[in-house]
Amino acid sequence: MTPSLLILTDFFRAANQALDYATNLAGPLGARLVLLRVRRDSALDPALFSGLLSDLNKEVTALALSHITNNLAVPVVAETGQGRVAFAVADAVSRHHPLLVVLGRPDYSATPDELVQTTALDILRTAPYPMLVVPHTLASRTLPRRVLLAVDGEDFTLGPHAGAVRYLLTALGAELTVLHVATAPAAEVAEGEILASVRRTGLTIDLLAPLRFRRAVAAHPAGGILHAAQAGDTDLLVVLARPRSFWGKLFCRSVTAEVLLHSPVPVLVLPTIA
Repeated sequence: MTPSLLILTDFFRAANQALDYATNLAGPLGARLVLLRVRRDSALDPALFSGLLSDLNKEVTALALSHITNNLAVPVVAETGQGRVAFAVADAVSRHHPLLVVLGRPDYSATPDELVQTTALDILRTAPYPMLVVPHTLASRTLPRRVLLAVDGEDFTLGPHAGAVRYLLTALGAELTVLHVATAPAAEVAEGEILASVRRTGLTIDLLAPLRFRRAVAAHPAGGILHAAQAGDTDLLVVLARPRSFWGKLFCRSVTAEVLLHSPVPVLVLPTIA
C-alpha cells in the first residue's frame, strides 16, 4: 500500500507553506498526498472570530482544490469535509491511514497564548495522531535531516505509530539527537538511561547515523526545548504528547502546546501510549 500524507488546507499562507513542505517530503517517502479542506460551519468555532477562516462556497473551493492538485508534481487526491475539523480529520485518517497529518501554523503573534485555540490542539485532544505542524515563517524547503527529539526522561511507547515514524526517519537519512531538559541539575536522568528508553521504542533500529545526546537545564521545559531548537542545527523538532496532556485543564499551557506555538522549525508531535 502506497504511504500517504494527510494535508489540511484553507488556502491561506500557513496551509500553503505546509503543502509545499509535505510535497518535498513525499518524494523520499514515496508517498501520495491527501489534501483535505474542511468547511467549518459551527457558530462556536473560535476561528470564526479570528479571521483565520476562508469563506468560500463549494464551487470556488472545488476550483481551488483542482488548481492545486493539477500543479503538484506528486500524486494527490483532494477531499472536502464539513463541521468540526478534528472529526473530519479522524474520518480521513480512518480511511487513508496516513503516515502523518500535516498542517500549517498561522501567525498568532498578536494573540496571547492563553487565548489561542488552535486546530492542532483540538485534533490532539479529539483524535491523537502523529502530526507535523509547519510554521508560517518557514523559508527553507530543505528536507529535514537534523532531527531533535525532546524527551522528559520517562519511558514511552508509540504503539502502532512507531513503524511509521521509523520509516520517516530512515527515508530522510536523519541524524537523531535526543534532548533531555531538566528543571534542575538534581532532576537530571542518566544519559544511558534516556538513550535506552528511546532505543526501546524501535525508532533507531534502521538509522545509519549514531544516536546523539544533548542535555539542558531550564526552569520551564518548553523554554529549554525552544532554545535548543533555535541553535541553528535543527531542521525538525519532535515532541511527545502523553495521554495525560490531552485531557488536562491546563493543556493549553502544556509543554507541547507552547512548543507548537513558538517553534521556529517544523514540529512533529507524537502521541504516546504511556
